[in-house]
Amino acid sequence: MTSVTDLPQSALSASTLSSNKTRPRLEPRPVDEALYTRAQAEGLSELQARLLASRLPGYSGELLPLISPSLRYLAHPEKLADGRRAAERIAQAVAEGEAIGILTDYDVDGITSHVVIRRTLVELFGVPEGKLHSLIGHRINDGYGISLPLVERTLAQKPFPTLVITADCGSSDEPRIARLKAAGIDVVVSDHHALPIEGPPSSAYACVNPTRSDCDYPDKTIAGCMVAWLLMSLARGVLIEWGALPDSTPKLSPWLSYVALGTVADCVSLGGSPANRAVVNHGLTLINRMDAACWRAMATRLGADSVPFNAETLAFQMGPRINARSRLDDPYAALHFMLAENDGVANRQLDVLDQDNQSRKAIEADMAAEARTLATAALDADEPAVVVLLEDGHPGVQGIVASRLVQAYGRPALVLTQATAPGMLTGSGRSIDGLHLRDALQRTYELAPEALPRFGGHSGAAGVGVPRDQLDAFKAAFLRAVGEQLEGRTLYPRLWTDGELSTAQLSLTTLQEIETLGPYGREFDPPLFEGRFIVEALRPVGADGAHLMLELSTGPVTCKAIWFRALTPGELPGFNVGDTLHCAYKLNRNRWRGRETLQLMVEHASAI
Repeated sequence: MTSVTDLPQSALSASTLSSNKTRPRLEPRPVDEALYTRAQAEGLSELQARLLASRLPGYSGELLPLISPSLRYLAHPEKLADGRRAAERIAQAVAEGEAIGILTDYDVDGITSHVVIRRTLVELFGVPEGKLHSLIGHRINDGYGISLPLVERTLAQKPFPTLVITADCGSSDEPRIARLKAAGIDVVVSDHHALPIEGPPSSAYACVNPTRSDCDYPDKTIAGCMVAWLLMSLARGVLIEWGALPDSTPKLSPWLSYVALGTVADCVSLGGSPANRAVVNHGLTLINRMDAACWRAMATRLGADSVPFNAETLAFQMGPRINARSRLDDPYAALHFMLAENDGVANRQLDVLDQDNQSRKAIEADMAAEARTLATAALDADEPAVVVLLEDGHPGVQGIVASRLVQAYGRPALVLTQATAPGMLTGSGRSIDGLHLRDALQRTYELAPEALPRFGGHSGAAGVGVPRDQLDAFKAAFLRAVGEQLEGRTLYPRLWTDGELSTAQLSLTTLQEIETLGPYGREFDPPLFEGRFIVEALRPVGADGAHLMLELSTGPVTCKAIWFRALTPGELPGFNVGDTLHCAYKLNRNRWRGRETLQLMVEHASAI
C-alpha cells in the first residue's frame, strides 16, 4: 500500500484552485520526432517511444545502454584524471598500515560514499577498524565540505592519519587542504561538484573529479558515491597488481546498492547517463535481495507491500530519513544505520532517523509558509528568482523549502538563514530546467565578489555563504546572473504531461510497460498523464484529513485514486461528487495483502 510518509508534495491543493499565482499550467512534453521514430524501430512500444523521445530531446547516442541499463556500459575508472595516482596512494596506505581518515559530506550522497569506502577498506582490504577515522561534518556547526572545525578534529585523531580520503566534497577546499598537508597529511579528493575557476585544489595529493576539464571519464553527471566506488575499485586493482591482495579478492559490485541510493537521492541525471541508469538499476536488484540489515529494517518500517523497492522508494522514503538526521543533528546515526550488522541495531537507528524526519517535516511546514509569504514581493516584481531570508529559519531545512518554492512558482529559489558565524548568512538554492545554478553563482561572484565569499554545488542545487551587510548586493548580482542565463524567459509553475491515456490503457499492463523503461528520476521524470474524470466518491483521509481518497471514472472505467496533501487540515475540497476534474496523475501499483490493483496518484486537479 502506498505510504504517505514522504511522498513529493502535490503541485496544488484542492483548496487553492483559484489562485493564479500558484496554479500550474499543464503542458504536453515536446516530442523529438526523430528519436520517437528511431525508438520504435528499435523495438519500443508507441508509448515507451513517446516517453523516451519527450525526455531526451536531441539525444543521438545509442539507445540500448539507456533502455537496457547494464554495468557493461560503465567506463573504466582508469579514465578518471588522477585516478591512478589516487588509487596508488590509497594502496600504499593499506599496504604500509597507515591510519586513514574518511572525510565525507553529511547528506545521503556523502553517507553512502562513506559506507562504500569504509566497507571496502575493512572487508576487502583488511584494514583494522582502529586504523580508520570517520570524519563527517556537522551541517550547522561546521558547514559543508572540509571545514576548519573538521580539520581541527582530523588533526586531533589518534592514531594520527597520514592519509585522508574525501568523498562528495573537497574540490573547493584548497585552504583547508593546505592546512592538512602542512601537518603531514596527504589528501585524496574524490568529488563530483563543479570545480572552482582556478581548478583542482593544488595542495591535494590527487583530485578525482569527472568535471575536471582534463578528465577523460565520459560521464560528468555521476554522483559522489559513484566516484568513490570507482576510485576504490581502482585501488583494489592496484593492490592485486602489487601482490598485496589475492586475485580472488571480491569486486565492489555489492556496494552498488549504496551507490544506487546515493545517486537517486542526490538528484543527478537519470536521463542520458548510461552510468547512472546502470548503477541504479543494478543497485535496486541488490537492495531487493534484502541482504543488508538497513534494507530489511526499512522494508519492515514501510510494510511488506512496499517491496520491491523502486527509485521512488529511495528518493522519497529512505533519502529523506537519512538526510533528516544531518539537517537537525550530527549525521552519525545515519552512518550507523547504513552500516548496521543486524536488524536490531538497524531498527534502533531507524527509530532515531524517523523521529528526526518527523521533526524536520514540522519545521519545514512552518518555514515554507513564511517563505511563501515573503516570496510575494519577488512575484509581484516578476523577478527571475525568489530570494528569501528566514530570520528564525533552521539552516538544515533551507534546501527543502527552496524546492517547495521552485515547485510553487516555477522559478529558481534561494533560502537564507542565519549562520553560526557572526554577521554571516547561509543559504541553499534549487534550480529549474534551463538554469545552471552553480554557473549563476560563479557569475554572481564575478559581479560582487565581496558579497559571496563561499559557494559551491552543481546545476540543480547549490549552497552559499553571504555576509549579512552584503545581502542587498548579493541579491542584485544574483538576480542579474540568473536573468542573463534565462534571457527573458517567461517563468511560471508548470507540469509537463505525457498526454492522455485511453480507457484501455488504464491498467496494470500499461504500468508494467512504463516501469520497463525505468529507472525514473531527475531529467527522466516518471510519466505524468492528464485526463478528465467524473468524481464518483471522495473522502478526506490521514491523521489530519489532508489527503483525498477518490473514485474517478472516465467512460466505462472507474479507478481508485489518492491525492496526497490535497487539503490543508480542516478545509473541504472545492468540488463534489458528480463534478468533472481535469487531472494530472501517475499510474501506481497499490499492494494490499498480496493483491495488486491500479491506483491513480493525482498530482493536480481543477474542476471543469
